[in-house]
Amino acid sequence: MYHQLHSIRNIGIIAHIDAGKTTLSERALFYTRKIHRMGEVHDGAATMDYLPEEQERGITIISAMTTCEWQGKTLNLIDTPGHIDFTIEVERSLRVLDGAVGVFCAVGGVEPQSETVWRQSERFGVPKIAFINKMDRQGAGFETVLEAMRLRLGANPIPVILPSGRGKDFDGILDILAEKKLFFETADQGKTIHFQELTQKEFLLVSRWREFILEKLAENDEIFLPLYLDAAFTPKDITDALRRTTISRAVTPVLCGSALRNIGVQPLLDAICAFLPSPLDVVPPEGRSTDGAIVRVPPSSSAPPLAIVFKILIENGRKFALVRVYAGCLKEGAPVRNMSQKYDDRVERIYLLHADRREQTPCVMAGEMAAVTGLRSARTGDTYASAAQDILLESIESCPPVLTLLLEPRNADEGKILNEALQRYVEEDPTLRARIDEETGARVVSGMGELHLDIFLERLRREFGISPRAGHPQVVLRETIGKEAEGTAVFDRELGKEHHHGTVSLRVSPRQRNTGNLVAVGNFLPDTPSEAQKVLPKHLLQAALDGVNNALLSGANGWPMQDVEVLVTGMKRIEGRTTVPGCRTAAGIALRSAVGKASPVILEPIMRVEISVPDTFLGAAINTLNTCNGKVENLEDNNGQKLLLGSASLRNLFGFSTALRSATQGRAGLSLIFERFDIS
Repeated sequence: MYHQLHSIRNIGIIAHIDAGKTTLSERALFYTRKIHRMGEVHDGAATMDYLPEEQERGITIISAMTTCEWQGKTLNLIDTPGHIDFTIEVERSLRVLDGAVGVFCAVGGVEPQSETVWRQSERFGVPKIAFINKMDRQGAGFETVLEAMRLRLGANPIPVILPSGRGKDFDGILDILAEKKLFFETADQGKTIHFQELTQKEFLLVSRWREFILEKLAENDEIFLPLYLDAAFTPKDITDALRRTTISRAVTPVLCGSALRNIGVQPLLDAICAFLPSPLDVVPPEGRSTDGAIVRVPPSSSAPPLAIVFKILIENGRKFALVRVYAGCLKEGAPVRNMSQKYDDRVERIYLLHADRREQTPCVMAGEMAAVTGLRSARTGDTYASAAQDILLESIESCPPVLTLLLEPRNADEGKILNEALQRYVEEDPTLRARIDEETGARVVSGMGELHLDIFLERLRREFGISPRAGHPQVVLRETIGKEAEGTAVFDRELGKEHHHGTVSLRVSPRQRNTGNLVAVGNFLPDTPSEAQKVLPKHLLQAALDGVNNALLSGANGWPMQDVEVLVTGMKRIEGRTTVPGCRTAAGIALRSAVGKASPVILEPIMRVEISVPDTFLGAAINTLNTCNGKVENLEDNNGQKLLLGSASLRNLFGFSTALRSATQGRAGLSLIFERFDIS
């Protein structure tokens, strides 16, 4: 079991859109003999982009997983999306991965979404290596990308591979550690690698960078430092030090090549096996027991099974839960408990995935990932374990949607199909929300952006054969308050055949932006707990808190409230009359009364705007952003391009990408990243 775990690499490929992630994945599958023919993204034939929408648009929309073998190691590989609308796909993948490969365009460098996904991986503590792709393109700059990694990512990049030439002169790579030049045979699509001795000029270049590697390793690795000072190290000592410092995230090994031209992919696979961690090398995940105690989960095959669901897929009416097993073994037919929802399920079938194809297996061990059927209650982020266990792993956070779309079915039959489709897509995608408008009966769908909702509509047409009428996208808003206020409500009414009573007083006050809501009970009860219980039993206090939390879902203007502190300052109990529904309803009325007096304000989604544009079109880009009432906050140089950083309300950014493309003759790159809800 130790040997098996030691040979596993759970790896994700992360990057900005169009950096070449999927092309790189395709080459990796070809060289590991998982596929026998390489498909191209631009031809709509890439293995990992299997959705028709991905093939038509040439982008990755959902994370695709596959398993392959290289040099005796098992690589569980996830190709993640690069577009910001699908950032939750990256988030879910990083949550369960042990390592990642950050792909950078040699011309674009550290682009906006590259920075976003890199910082996501840092938040999860994921060790990384970097691959600078597209070295054959005009304007490629290897050292420029290294400097951008230092400045923009705060990384400590250490090149282990150098390019031989660049642009049209790029013909191979220089291996610094082996001190060899590598050529990749074009006749067999790069499968054959030719090794060549370095020229005098190349040797001087490689020697300089090799000394740089040794110095960095000595700075960051206590084991290697005395070996370096005594000049008593071997090539294995260097490799071992690189592995230790990569896993500790002290350094980031950097390789380069051109995936499209089949150059540099096999050395990257070697680096994944050599430098990135196995499940044994990473810090075991933490869980919590019901009493709040923190429990570490080492990857042991003899322990009871423990897994987390990181994605849901529904195909032909069957629900597949993609799981990462952290301990024990999940077996077909085994009973398991959803610890998040306290619901018992049973494993039916287990499949290893290869994009959209599946291979059945009787069990999946600690450190491995698979698709499981039979977990009927599963949701993204749920923990599954044996019924006897008392442990809950940290869930996977979801991002708030920022755009809504009103859908109206054309007839009753289409309405039934639409409801079925919404149920499926919402279960698969935690960032997609759906509800029925109480006044109009229309379906309201909320998502992460225009592309997210466009693809949702495309999938409706393609997979369910329906085209409901769709309104214009509307911005999702939030509410908060501007000052402190108080409210009191008495509810005394007969509902049905029972009379309900409740009296609640409370105070609302604004909190710092993006700190969330806080609901608490003030110190208005007797000091003695037993006396307090007589005056206000726990279930009545809880009813008041529930009433407040329910009322916070819809503020003075009908939008969810955020950044509000609510303190229940008083409650009265009349023996025989005060009831749970009465207290809950009175608390909601009191909150609405207080909010109405507390200067309620609307909060809009504020987007971080990042525009990469040639210097010639900088003025046009700034003018276009100003037209949308955006703010320019910073300006940076990025490999010959200007990087304009700013912010703007999402409401003002409809049609912005089209206007920017027109103003810059299609030369500008744009990234819109949700930042916060705030006053516009």
